Amino acid sequence: MGIDLAKGASAALAERTDVLTHITVGLGWDPNRPGAEEFDLDASAIALQGDGRAPGLSYFIYYNNLSSPRGEIVHRGDNLTGEGAGDDEQIDVRLDLLSSAITRIVFPVSIHNADYRHQSFGDVHGAYIRVVNADTDEELVRYDLSSSAARDTSMLFGELLRSADGWHFRAVGEGGVDGLAEIARAYGLAV
Repeated sequence: MGIDLAKGASAALAERTDVLTHITVGLGWDPNRPGAEEFDLDASAIALQGDGRAPGLSYFIYYNNLSSPRGEIVHRGDNLTGEGAGDDEQIDVRLDLLSSAITRIVFPVSIHNADYRHQSFGDVHGAYIRVVNADTDEELVRYDLSSSAARDTSMLFGELLRSADGWHFRAVGEGGVDGLAEIARAYGLAV
């Protein structure tokens, strides 16, 4: 069983295992309103350099770009409804293949067509992000998001941070009303 984190808390991933080279970041959620129009939440990953900017569009991993250039970050595919048990979307990260220039990876989630469908994270419950050792299937850390995001249509669930003593995961849970393109622009990407 992994460490349960509170908003803003972080945990060193190296303390949870001797050698950690391959992780899976699992994200999940369920619609609050059964029978309502489908909820299509889109998880993504953006690899960042020390200046807080992505090195290029190829490091913005989402449903239209499922892999970084060398396969160090791979999105396993888009879940269009959020229904079912377990992770709704997963992103694999090969920590051993990441360039040393990558110091942070953020994991934002946005609601597809949120304005058109009049949907927000207030309509979602059971949202979480977790980090799993992909080699052993052991859950290392988990953050269960609160449902206090009544107007938010996008949210930064969490982030991986590189430090001198290895990788850490930080629970973020910060929302906004920006779509996927605006999230990308916030990290220096021209989309």
